[in-house]
Amino acid sequence: MVITPDPELEAALTAAAQKEGVAPEAFALVVLRERFLPSSLPIEPRDDWERGLLALATDCGAPNPDTTYGREEMYD
Repeated sequence: MVITPDPELEAALTAAAQKEGVAPEAFALVVLRERFLPSSLPIEPRDDWERGLLALATDCGAPNPDTTYGREEMYD
């Protein structure tokens, strides 16, 4: 499948990809995957409040070791 975005969409994808530090094509694939192949939730929401809360949550993964600080480094 080949998708050809219009110039406005291409510029928006390129700008968002640059912020993430990835190629626009890779960024577009991530966005499409998140939109059309959402990961299954480890828990099933019981009501609208829980669905809304889980929709807002983002799994950012573990922090990179270079950005991890101990208590001593925080106060330097």
